[in-house]
Amino acid sequence: MKNIYKNIVVGFSFLALLTSCETELDLSNPTALSLEELLQTDDGFIALSNGVLDAYQKVPANEFYLTELRSDNVRANSENGNFPLISSYNVDPNNGDVATYYSNNMHAIKHANTIIDNRFLAPESQQYTVGEAYFMRALCHFNLVRAYQNVPYIDKVLDVTKDEALDYPQLPEAEVYEKIINDFKTSIAYLDGATVNRYRPSKGAAICLAAKAYLSQPSPNYGEAELLLASVVENSASYNYNLLFTERSNARQFEFNADPLDPTNDLLTDDEYNANLVIDYGNIFGNEISDGYTDGVLDGSWSNNPGLEINNEVIFSIAYDLVSSDNYVTSDSGLDDQVETDSESHSFAMTLQGPSNGVNIATLEFLGVIKPEEQPVRFYASIDALSYNPADITNDTFNAKFPTDGEIGDNDWIVLRYADVLLLYAEAILAGGDSTTDTRALDAFNQVRARAGLDEEAILTKQALLDERQVEFVYENQRLYDLIRFNEADNVLGTFSTNNSLNYTSGKKYLPFPQREIDNLPNFYKQNNGY
Repeated sequence: MKNIYKNIVVGFSFLALLTSCETELDLSNPTALSLEELLQTDDGFIALSNGVLDAYQKVPANEFYLTELRSDNVRANSENGNFPLISSYNVDPNNGDVATYYSNNMHAIKHANTIIDNRFLAPESQQYTVGEAYFMRALCHFNLVRAYQNVPYIDKVLDVTKDEALDYPQLPEAEVYEKIINDFKTSIAYLDGATVNRYRPSKGAAICLAAKAYLSQPSPNYGEAELLLASVVENSASYNYNLLFTERSNARQFEFNADPLDPTNDLLTDDEYNANLVIDYGNIFGNEISDGYTDGVLDGSWSNNPGLEINNEVIFSIAYDLVSSDNYVTSDSGLDDQVETDSESHSFAMTLQGPSNGVNIATLEFLGVIKPEEQPVRFYASIDALSYNPADITNDTFNAKFPTDGEIGDNDWIVLRYADVLLLYAEAILAGGDSTTDTRALDAFNQVRARAGLDEEAILTKQALLDERQVEFVYENQRLYDLIRFNEADNVLGTFSTNNSLNYTSGKKYLPFPQREIDNLPNFYKQNNGY
């Protein structure tokens, strides 16, 4: 099999540290070796696996435009060319972001398949890299099937000199999910016992994402999802997963509040406790807030602190590092321009300077559910309070979750965090029903609410769970897929579209299949419904 790749040149980045040390991945030193030369090095499979992670850095670069911007959370202003078209459900099959998101996922899949095709050559000490490859192949196809619905499942490195692509037609959505779940399960076996690094795929992440795939497929398998998620939630201590959460007894007091019964005693107010929880929530994303507490709320500014990004709520994230370099790429760079480097970031539109593109503006609908008095924690860690003016309904309000300043940024991209696992567990137990009083579901759900400074619920409803996910994961590209998974996309987005004179139709919950791919293989791929 090695002879097939004899003349293939691959560009991968070597890792300056081994997986036993959980710090930022250093992917900034590209090299070029033939595959045979690479596999003959002592750490060849590690280099190959790092190359997969490096390739995946480009995937979140334009994901926001194609997911969150097509939900009821955010909108684009009317003066930014392509973005208002996406926001209004007028995206075109020739759209550059549609094509690039597809190709960036396929680019990472190709690197993963390089490892899988050669997995029998991996030494015992590097078997975990095979598990990482299966994991990343599953994750990329998970991205693709949720975005485009009917896609091919590429399970080998295709020889561009042959017609092998013709063996990989678009598959029905259900078949794609079956293959995704099988790949995640295969990765679990390889990753069992591997050293855990939250910048690399892990057994726990594979279990949880397999469960999410079970919930996302056309006919959800709630039972299998529940079993997988229970194995993590009920053993969260062994995985070192938990919410970032300050108990009231350990909370910081920002100002003196005298006890009416004993003026010498300082009482912790609800506002002060919520301020502690705001800090906790911001810390999940590696953000810290400057000092400042006035009139019951934090009034400092957020900034990224890489030292906070490795925390027990993050299960798997993609590392980015702020590097002063001209050698970086953006989401619309051609594949031949994409030099492997970590001098890049996820979507520029979501950063502190993103408002210059006018595309991360909170919709009036979302501002109606994340009012500061109703969301005393998540509002201040998610919304730029300085841009918030409820007295002016035409005012543009921006997000604060990713305060990186500029296109080459420091904020990591979190693929999976423990709050998601808890709410997915509650969803699996709910099993498509309208409500449940199951104590396991309520406990998981109420843990997330407690960190948000909210009261417990005694009954969990489908609507309450969907609402909770909206405010917990805003700007994390989850809302659109949540609506689809809950079978509420047509209802919610249809109403949203009508109220805002947009052009949503049922078929447009998915993206058009990239016209570039159709043109590359004439009469082979079909365009999606609605385009």
